Amino acid sequence: MKPRYWLAALSLAVLAIGVSQTLQGDEKKTPSFGALEAASPETARAKAEAWLKEVGKADAQTMQRFQGIWAQDDRTVLDRLSDTFALGNDQVAKLLADARDPLTPIAATIPEILKDAKNSAFFRNNLGLAYARALSIRRGHDEALVVLKSIRPEDVAAPATYLFTRAVCEHATLQREEATRSIVRLLEDGAGSPERYRTVSALMLLDMQTGKDKDLGAVARKMNVIGERLDIAKGGPQTQKLQKEVILRLDELIKELENKAKGGGS
Repeated sequence: MKPRYWLAALSLAVLAIGVSQTLQGDEKKTPSFGALEAASPETARAKAEAWLKEVGKADAQTMQRFQGIWAQDDRTVLDRLSDTFALGNDQVAKLLADARDPLTPIAATIPEILKDAKNSAFFRNNLGLAYARALSIRRGHDEALVVLKSIRPEDVAAPATYLFTRAVCEHATLQREEATRSIVRLLEDGAGSPERYRTVSALMLLDMQTGKDKDLGAVARKMNVIGERLDIAKGGPQTQKLQKEVILRLDELIKELENKAKGGGS
C-alpha cells in the first residue's frame, strides 16, 4: 500500500475511534466544530503590513526588511509573522529567543506582552502561538498549554499548527480526553493541514485509544513523562504526583502477581 493511501486509511480509522470515544465520554455536549482555514500568505502579509503601520514602523528601512521576510516563500506564514512582529516590537525577538534557549528557565505564566490589551489581537494571538510552539519543542508542555488555552484556533493564521501543538502538549501531559478532542478537530476541520501533522496526530490518537489505563504500557508512559520533566528541571508537585501514581500502580501489579502465584501453588 502506498504511504499516502496508508495514511488516509489510518486517519479514517482513528478518526472514527476518536469521535466515538469522545462522544461516549461526554454525551451531554454536542461538538461545535467548524472548518478552519489557514490564512494565505497574501492575506497574512497584508495584515502584517497593516500592523507595522499601526505601530508606527513603516519607515523605508523597516519596510525593506519586511519585503525581504515575505519574499522567503520556503518559510511558514507563522515564522514570517514572528519575524515581522520582531521588526515592530523590540520585545518579540528576546521573548522567542528565550523560549527556544534550553538554558533559559521557562516562565510559568503568560508573558505580559501577550496579555497587554494595548497590543492588537492579531499580534497577541499569532505571537502567542509562535511562543507556545517554541515552548512545546523544548518540552515545556504545561507552560505552552497555558498560552494556547488563552487563544482560539479560529483567531490565528495557522489553525492546524495551533491544534497540532495543543494535541502534542495534551498527549505529553497524559490529558487523553483533551488530546483526543484536539486531534479529532485537526483531522476533521484542519483544512490543508500538513501531512506530517495528520500522520503524527493519527498515531497519537491510536496510541491513546488502544492503550489501557492500568497496564504496564500506561506505567511506562507515565515514567517517560516523569523522565522528561526531570530532564528539564521540573520536579514540582505534578511530577511528584506522577511518581506516586507509578509507585502505587507498580505495588498493585506486584501484589496481583504474588496472588496469582499463590493461587497457582508455585
